[in-house]
Amino acid sequence: MTGSTPEQLAGFLDFMTKRGFNTTAQRKAIAELFFEFPGHHSLEEFYQHVLKTDPGIGQTTVYRTLKLLCDAGLAREIQFSDNITRYEVASPNAHHDHLICLDCGKIVEVTDSRIENIQREIAAANGFILTGHAHNLYGICRDCQNKNEHKTTKGKDC
Repeated sequence: MTGSTPEQLAGFLDFMTKRGFNTTAQRKAIAELFFEFPGHHSLEEFYQHVLKTDPGIGQTTVYRTLKLLCDAGLAREIQFSDNITRYEVASPNAHHDHLICLDCGKIVEVTDSRIENIQREIAAANGFILTGHAHNLYGICRDCQNKNEHKTTKGKDC
């Protein structure tokens, strides 16, 4: 989910200024494109998106800018079972978990307060103060089930 692009961009530019980094036109363009490109994208996928707008931007510049967005708390690196690093817009106070299709790679963001409450209860029962978590659920999406008549593992442990 993306928020207000102007606010996010202003946050990035403020971060860059405070850290003494150059705010180049390319970094600004990359940040704008990132905030306007919803989803969970690998570096290569995002780079291909950037090239459609500005073929002169190099992959290293895109990668470094993504790292700066992460350092600023405006982007988040995530990895699923395929071990490919993906990037998503970090939305403060808008935590979500993921459902990932093992056939097509579709990623669906899900939010459920029951899951969050149970996780806090489990942490407290074990003497932990929960500071964060990554909750990813893997399976086969409805489209792939219908397309492949995929056999599910209902009632079986994963």
